[in-house]
Amino acid sequence: MVTVKVNGEEQRFPKGTTFETVAKEYQNKFDAPIFIAIENGKIRELFKEVKRDNAEVSFLTMRDKIGHSTYVRSATLLLVKAVADVIGDIRKGKIKVEFSLAQGYYCSVKGDFKVTEEFIEKVKLRMQEIVDANLPIVKQSYKIDKARELFAEQGMEDKEELFWYRRSSYVNVYSLAGYYDYNYGYMVPSTGYIKLFDVQAYKEGILLILPTQEKPNELLPFVPREKLFATLMESKNWAEDIGVETVGDLNKAICEQRLQDVVLMQEALQERKIAEIASEIARRGNVKFVMIAGPSSSGKTTLSHRLSTQLRTHGLKPHPIAVDDYFVNRELTPRDENGDYNFECLEAIDVEQFNKDMLDLLAGKTVEMPRFNFKTGQREYNGDYKTLGPDDILVIEGIHGLNDKMSYALPKESKYKIYISALTCLNVDEHNRIPTTDGRLLRRMVRDARTRGTSAKRTLEMWNSVRRGEEENIFPYQESADAMFNSATIYELAMLKIHAEPLLFGIKKEDSEYFEAKRLLKFLGYFLGIGNEELPMNSIVREFVGGSCFKV
Repeated sequence: MVTVKVNGEEQRFPKGTTFETVAKEYQNKFDAPIFIAIENGKIRELFKEVKRDNAEVSFLTMRDKIGHSTYVRSATLLLVKAVADVIGDIRKGKIKVEFSLAQGYYCSVKGDFKVTEEFIEKVKLRMQEIVDANLPIVKQSYKIDKARELFAEQGMEDKEELFWYRRSSYVNVYSLAGYYDYNYGYMVPSTGYIKLFDVQAYKEGILLILPTQEKPNELLPFVPREKLFATLMESKNWAEDIGVETVGDLNKAICEQRLQDVVLMQEALQERKIAEIASEIARRGNVKFVMIAGPSSSGKTTLSHRLSTQLRTHGLKPHPIAVDDYFVNRELTPRDENGDYNFECLEAIDVEQFNKDMLDLLAGKTVEMPRFNFKTGQREYNGDYKTLGPDDILVIEGIHGLNDKMSYALPKESKYKIYISALTCLNVDEHNRIPTTDGRLLRRMVRDARTRGTSAKRTLEMWNSVRRGEEENIFPYQESADAMFNSATIYELAMLKIHAEPLLFGIKKEDSEYFEAKRLLKFLGYFLGIGNEELPMNSIVREFVGGSCFKV
């Protein structure tokens, strides 16, 4: 027998008992399904046996990031297996998990078949059959060479290439009813756990809709985001054109010394997009306020500088304005539910003063512009006067730039709104996407350590609050933008790796951020690291790794 302690309560179980059995004893104390166990500070999948006596055990559900990711990963395996079964021959058609979109995950299709409503219904039926059968999802360790042979037999060249660059001798492979796949992370023990899902035809591909972390017991209706989808697809197609769709492709380009070409093409593509936006602003003729907004670490500052350069080529005179300079004084800043200052909400900005100043500038008046002193927490005026002439234009950067409540008094025709985000288009492999948030998190970690001395632990500690602010104040307004700009580069994670790894290794096992640090280190382990010596000085990536020609 073994003794298990859950929240101070002890129970005895026979030897060989799995964490799944223990979880079932406590499921009624949770408002969401349990997917992962924590034993003495280590993550355990539910199919594993409890081997330590007096083990301290806790559980993670769909409401936890690790638990939710486990569900998404398992449901993706279910979808891929069902598609393979419906097609009948794994080599005739495959799906690639591309990116998240609203409440769903968009998958493109490859092969000699088309996504029709009839096909979708067959896939959904097959998925439900597999769920009803409650088939085991089996994890097995293979030698790297054997795993590569296994993937080659299934036509998974992306995984075959990925593991060519792995230093470890073994790899964990999951199987489901004779279908083998590699999954970057943990899985549920059997298909009966995957109770909520929907599959829809969307554009030319497939949309897998799953519960969110916030609402784990229901499926929210899918809300299309056409502009975001178009921007993501443009980046996906470009990656396909240059042959760098996965981490294996990127590592191969590094080994074959083709990376410099990839960097130059990526930078040229971004410069072309910035030039197109500048041309559109100039063509309109009546734009006085360019509003740039996006989530944390999107590269807003560098974009504002590069866009300003392009606007000058059209005879315009751009002037940068930071919405942060209109913060209310610290003692007036609202606080969140934990009593901490909430710098993300609109009420943290002196909206009335911002609109008054902008209207005065629009009317040709001279305005003394504020500067917010972040050390004292006070807005200051130091004789910075500004007057707008016929060719002057303000480039305004701030979290609330897309929210019309921020600029409610300004004429609509005088505003041009740009949404910027680092929308990662690189995959680990065809079935393991890289969340956009991971790229931005690593960017922020590297930048803040370099410029502010912020530890990786502190960055991870603040990240949930940052993400919550983005969900409330940025993402709901992204489709209202006149233009979207993807600031992610296909090579940057290999570059961020050498800066981020030492920071992440500094997080101790007893820290609550340890699991996330360990996950990010494992993720970065897929990449071959590269230096930034040949990175152009005006690159957006320079905002994070250093060496920018702009004041960022």
